[in-house]
Amino acid sequence: MNIQDYQSFFFVGIAGTGMSAIAQYLRGCGKTVTGSDRLFAAGSKSQLQQQFEDMGITCAIQDGSGIDSSIDLVVVSTAIEESNVEYQKALSLNIPIAKRSAVLAAISDDVKTIAVGGTSGKSTTTAMVYHVLSQAGLSPSLITGAGLTELQEKGLPGNAIKGDGEWLVIEADESDGSIVGYHPEIAVVLNIERDHKEADELIELFTTFKENTKGAFIVNADNELAAGLSLLAEYDFSAKGAKVGVKGSSFKQSGFSISFKINGNSCKVPVMGAHNMENALAAFAICTQVGIDKSTIIKALSSFRGIYRRTQLVGENKKNKQFVIDDFAHNPSEVAAAIASCQLLSPRVIAYFQPHGFGPLRFMHAELSQEVAKVLRPNDYFLIGDVYYAGGTVDRNISPTVVSTAIIREGKQAHYVGNKQGALTEMITLADENTTFLIMGARDPQLDQLGKELLKRL
Repeated sequence: MNIQDYQSFFFVGIAGTGMSAIAQYLRGCGKTVTGSDRLFAAGSKSQLQQQFEDMGITCAIQDGSGIDSSIDLVVVSTAIEESNVEYQKALSLNIPIAKRSAVLAAISDDVKTIAVGGTSGKSTTTAMVYHVLSQAGLSPSLITGAGLTELQEKGLPGNAIKGDGEWLVIEADESDGSIVGYHPEIAVVLNIERDHKEADELIELFTTFKENTKGAFIVNADNELAAGLSLLAEYDFSAKGAKVGVKGSSFKQSGFSISFKINGNSCKVPVMGAHNMENALAAFAICTQVGIDKSTIIKALSSFRGIYRRTQLVGENKKNKQFVIDDFAHNPSEVAAAIASCQLLSPRVIAYFQPHGFGPLRFMHAELSQEVAKVLRPNDYFLIGDVYYAGGTVDRNISPTVVSTAIIREGKQAHYVGNKQGALTEMITLADENTTFLIMGARDPQLDQLGKELLKRL
């Protein structure tokens, strides 16, 4: 696909983070962009709809009315089934249909691309790289999966922007296999862990990703599967003392900020968790390959503002020394890392997790139970809620209790709480002084409201 062959695009499910980012980028390139979403309703307008319209993106109800013969290409995600009314409308009008991943691959083939891959940490690292390049005056473009605070404060959704410079920074997603479609100038693999796919299948995908990379290929030497992809030590980074090109050490967390050393140079980043030191090391390695000097990179990282729902502080009850944190964590290592980072804030953590699909829960429940049980302290609580169901044909014959029961067997405190109202009631019941409340989960666009409601009730 040559992206320049198309002028008018229609996105089915445009409110999704992956879809909305590409739509915004194409609009920034001067393309005509229209989109529908099941969240759009007649007579009401969401903040995202208003932001789209302010950019010149037309929003439509998801009933087929927005698709006509003027559309050059209809874009769908893997979540859109062929029975969808708009999919069928495009077929009836003989309009080409392309997957989101194919469009992103075509975009990245058209510009110099930095692709960030790995089963965890992609959104944060992508945001860090974008921020450093921006601070260095390179005016990069961005297509990512989570809104950057610095862009949201400008009234944008925050997950995409078309810059004036030569570099585009993207997330390279392995969950749908689309990572094999990119041919970046610079690529990084943060980690490889069983998530969505089995390890051998992931290794195959990331190996192809490596083979398709035109220039520097960077890996995390601390992650066994990722490190196995490359023998080029100058393109490795490590937080555990390996002999590599980019080495991190002396990690400390103080409140909502971390400090450490990169190759002996002091660095401070206003984010939480040891996992974010690894993300910062990856960003440092990438930016050195772009040609940015180390002092500029370290200075830029110190002003990184973070991203939406990544150990994001919802608010604080100062009287009772309570924090409410919101996080997108949805696989075992991410959930455990989020809990561990919050444990550095308070002697007690009450963590709530909403599984993001029946398929993922079935695939990862054993690892999730093990990782959570391992990180929980005796005084911590792990609450698990109902699975978020986004529609479609899927086997729903599994219960979240499979996780809570397994954690209890390990001698740790866990409880199934049902829907979000049940979670809210349970967290308020368990509330005590010197406690951090952590809310985790993906896909559900309303999940961020739970933390805000909890803060009101504390």
